[in-house]
Amino acid sequence: MSAIEIIAVTSRTATVLLAPNVALYHLQEPIAWSLAKAGNDPVQTGAANTVPVVLDGLEPDTNYELRTGKGVATFQTAPCSGLVDITDHGADVGLADNAEAFANAISAVPIGGTLYVPPGRYVSRPIFLRSDMTLYLAHGAEIAAPGDRAGWPILPAWNDQGVNVGTWEGLPEDSFAAPVTAIGCQNLTITGLGRIDGGGDRGDWWDWPKETRDGARRPRTLFLAHCQNVTLSGITVANSPSWTVHPFHCQKLTAAAMFIQNPPDSPNTDGFNPESCVDTQVVGLRITVGDDCIAVKSGKRRQGENNHLAPTTGLNIRNCLMERGHGAVVLGSEMSGDITDVAISRCSFIGTDRGVRIKTRRGRGGKVARIALDMVHMEGVATPLAVNAFYFCDPDGRSEAVQSREPAPVDETTPLITDISLKNVMAKGVQHAAAALLGLPEAPISGISIDGFWVSYDPDATPGVPLMASHVSPERHAGIITEFARLDGDLTLLSQEDM
Repeated sequence: MSAIEIIAVTSRTATVLLAPNVALYHLQEPIAWSLAKAGNDPVQTGAANTVPVVLDGLEPDTNYELRTGKGVATFQTAPCSGLVDITDHGADVGLADNAEAFANAISAVPIGGTLYVPPGRYVSRPIFLRSDMTLYLAHGAEIAAPGDRAGWPILPAWNDQGVNVGTWEGLPEDSFAAPVTAIGCQNLTITGLGRIDGGGDRGDWWDWPKETRDGARRPRTLFLAHCQNVTLSGITVANSPSWTVHPFHCQKLTAAAMFIQNPPDSPNTDGFNPESCVDTQVVGLRITVGDDCIAVKSGKRRQGENNHLAPTTGLNIRNCLMERGHGAVVLGSEMSGDITDVAISRCSFIGTDRGVRIKTRRGRGGKVARIALDMVHMEGVATPLAVNAFYFCDPDGRSEAVQSREPAPVDETTPLITDISLKNVMAKGVQHAAAALLGLPEAPISGISIDGFWVSYDPDATPGVPLMASHVSPERHAGIITEFARLDGDLTLLSQEDM
């Protein structure tokens, strides 16, 4: 395999991976690199400490060579039909709201062109991108949402064409637009070393996490609905009012070398939430948030309204770093449209409550199937694998009908969990349990296989529940706990020398 992998190339940036098949997110030792136009002297040099590297400030439609001591990789930047600077259309760091300037600048971008955001902090109510364009945030540039939501646009649950646009926790609901929103776009790129600040700490967004105010639910920070062929690379997305980056019913999306960051006490601020998406690549992301780092969704079943459901399938997560948060990679609990064919490889999970977490309950229907972990290292994760078919979400989540351990009738609302594999997984400093698997008596978890699962325990751990379900006892230093689940394989305790 090549020591250099080209992941995403735009007109002015390129995202590459150095030693992606040897390292996880951090490199074992720095790698020096140089970038040159083909056959010429270097125009940029540097030393990388992480696998993902973003090369910025490139020229469009130009051949480049990236050189390291391990090899050479060539690539050609994309052409650009024209560059539009937002400041030429009235944007100014001194304005209280740059939304109109952004709208004018976006309208002026030619097909295949670039909207350029120069260094500076530009406060703006939501901006709406369109197809066949690049949003390029220069290093030091920031799009920042204001705290006042007066006049904030609202996305309807269903638009005039009958398309589900507004959404909240898997259901069609009117929602405030994100500071950066794209609906029905094709061939869209958002790139650069700049930042999008969702303004979660401004105003009252974090005071009503589960409520509706002014007729709408809280906004995401970057919302992409019904889009195709999307590239997100390099940018930082932070301080979100709710979920941070939310691709919704998208196809062929690549998210590479992004940094997603929210305060640890910010409510329901998941990092990256692909929902009902097909063919998604998540490569080289660093995520530290107030809820789940990556939360995979496919909609939630509701009686009489299920035409919004669609599967998430073909999701590849690799060379990522998940820090803090409730779970590193979480599937569900909104999974009624199916979540299938998810690969998680060469990732680091540090200090999350759970490592990989699957959650559902009676009434959801749908299936979670063909989930594979390979070469995943965890440190300070309370429970590395948590699979829970009794998750007590929703108002009736603790009811006898949901939480009873007696078999219930099997129908279209019965969720299914099957075919989950762990290979070469190492977890150090486990607190509660190495793995906890709780299936439904009427639909046991099946096809769980382990091929290399090494665990050490945190000597200072205190007991805690490994699953959010009724009738679950606190655990400390437990191994693999199973109920209504079939598992092939076992864990190995690490020796002192291996720790």
